Amino acid sequence: MPIYRLCEEIIFPPPELASANGVLAVGGDLSAQRLVEAYRNGIFPWYSEGEPIIWWSPDPRYVLFPDELRVSRSMRQVMRRGIFEISFDRDFRAVMEACRTNRRREQGTWITDDMLEAYTGLNELGLAHSVEAWRDGALAGGLYGVSLGGCFFGESMFAAVSNASKAALIALVERLSARGFALIDCQVYTAHLESLGARGIPRSEFMRLLSDALTMPTLRGSWDGLL
Repeated sequence: MPIYRLCEEIIFPPPELASANGVLAVGGDLSAQRLVEAYRNGIFPWYSEGEPIIWWSPDPRYVLFPDELRVSRSMRQVMRRGIFEISFDRDFRAVMEACRTNRRREQGTWITDDMLEAYTGLNELGLAHSVEAWRDGALAGGLYGVSLGGCFFGESMFAAVSNASKAALIALVERLSARGFALIDCQVYTAHLESLGARGIPRSEFMRLLSDALTMPTLRGSWDGLL
């Protein structure tokens, strides 16, 4: 399969033309318009510092359906006891910075300076959102992603305190489920997400579900006090 090079025009090749490992295209930019167009077409950027922007659409696609959320007995106790204070969009940039620091410590990161600025910009436009888990007034964990229609596209999560990222995700899924969201895009497999009920589905099925989800109005703006 060829790898497509993007030009100034904001357009992507069909996702089914991606290579076997999910790479679809390179180049372009991280403008809000291009990012939104990418997500609407089941595509996301993922690259390291010093590389061109690489656009992906993997097959299978890893997703979490809200009604398949799996919460262990111990996590139900954590949530019931209110160990963490959960907030939304209270400090988006801090969550991204923490995700970047955590990833860099483990294996390097795709959250480059340009990615940080691009997604912070999407947050200011009310299209990217963070979930924070606080303990004793300090940021203990969280996640961030993009929301369009009835789909939340998860990007990254971190935990500085055990169970904090799980608490943030559980709170998010429960609130999105109440709002009628159809699915949460997890992009690729991780054991952490699998333990919470995420699973792989064919890209063709993901694209069909995404198309349906995008018929819902986008819950745009700050989610602080809204979810």
